[in-house]
Amino acid sequence: MCQERSEEEITQTILKNIEKVYGFIPTVNQILSERPDLFIPSANLGRSVFDGKGKLEKKMRHLAALSAAAALGSENCMIVQMTLAAKFGASKDEILETMQIAAVMSMTTVQSHAFRVFKEMFP
Repeated sequence: MCQERSEEEITQTILKNIEKVYGFIPTVNQILSERPDLFIPSANLGRSVFDGKGKLEKKMRHLAALSAAAALGSENCMIVQMTLAAKFGASKDEILETMQIAAVMSMTTVQSHAFRVFKEMFP
């Protein structure tokens, strides 16, 4: 007879895997793990995005995540994604170009919003 694992056992297994990959357990995971009902689906989504089937190789997945983290100004996420992108073969120049792309996209997003307001104020 197969016994189902408890949410706590599943949570602990996921946390061990995260620590194995990252070398530490990020704060978000530490806090969410106190609520397995929220943590398990969130961790599974992250795992499917970074480890699941798909056309992008791991290096590209982590460079894309780095770009988003940089554009959003999330320093801790940038550190994690830079580390993982490098681990999966990204060069220093690829990481730098990724961050420059994020910077340009952030700038154009600000311009898009700001210039629309400007246009409304000064038609």
